[in-house]
Amino acid sequence: MTHYPPPHHQDNNLDHLIEVIKTYPLATLVSVKDNRPLITHLPLIYAEGKLIGHLDKYNPQADLLKDGNDVTVIFTGPQCYISPSIYSTTQLPTWNYIMVHLTGTVQEINDPERIKESMIDMTSFLEAPEHRYKLEADNPKMKQFINYVNGFEIDIRTWEGKFKLSQDKNPTDIENAKNELIRANQESIKTLLERIF
Repeated sequence: MTHYPPPHHQDNNLDHLIEVIKTYPLATLVSVKDNRPLITHLPLIYAEGKLIGHLDKYNPQADLLKDGNDVTVIFTGPQCYISPSIYSTTQLPTWNYIMVHLTGTVQEINDPERIKESMIDMTSFLEAPEHRYKLEADNPKMKQFINYVNGFEIDIRTWEGKFKLSQDKNPTDIENAKNELIRANQESIKTLLERIF
């Protein structure tokens, strides 16, 4: 019997999954209403088994981010095409990637002070390690902004790490695939930015 996904492409080490979330905090947040998915891309911060975030209160998904509703969250790490040319053995083309899929239940944060505190915490996390900017609670723009956002926290129910990194290859080819993932991501960012800006 074939197992899918292959066990060697799954990573159940919670420390690894949290590391991906902290390194790539921009999440894809999915809710379903009337069999229609609603999707928002936004940063989420992990703290003590929860994900904390906020979004524009006029976002259609905002109404679903409360009352213990179910959500799916996807964090996307590095990914790239792997050409057989990088291997020391004969292989077929493939795609390597790091993803974390979570499911959970969501509760609204109504207290403006808690929302403000979560925004300050998020800014501090994202400014690390240099902390060139500090968001202050008494920032005049914050007072105005807070009226236009909904805060929420997600209690994580399931974790799934999808780490497809050529783990089924020999050690030399695994190392080659890792180096290609680094090279391809740096090159694709540079190329894309030169084309669109």
